[in-house]
Amino acid sequence: MDTKQMPPRRRVGESEIEESFLRGSGPGGQKINKTSSAVQLKHIPTGLVVKSQDTRSQSQNRRLARKMLAEKLDLIEKGPESRIALKRALLSKRKGSAAKKKRRKYKKLDEEKTAAAIDKATELPEALETIIEPQKEPG
Repeated sequence: MDTKQMPPRRRVGESEIEESFLRGSGPGGQKINKTSSAVQLKHIPTGLVVKSQDTRSQSQNRRLARKMLAEKLDLIEKGPESRIALKRALLSKRKGSAAKKKRRKYKKLDEEKTAAAIDKATELPEALETIIEPQKEPG
């Protein structure tokens, strides 16, 4: 794990946000169609809009929408130095390392299997020679 700390999360002020509650859409039946649990946030200075309807709870959707908005603004402002970009890079590095480890493991197993096959192939003629010894004629 890197000793480098992640940059702090971006805070979005209440004055910068326009919040609206919508009725959800998609699967969920009557409950999702009757309640206004979906949350849509608009960042007034940039015009960026995010919508969250992941859960049936309005408060959880508000929290998720605010987190998504903060991450998107951070990505726009800081680019590759943003918190989300650094997390993606770290995850990609871990996946690459795991894949490399897996390739090494199977390469080693393949080498061992090949070595065993070669050993068997060299043992077979020797075994045949001991079984079928040339008949020596009495002299």
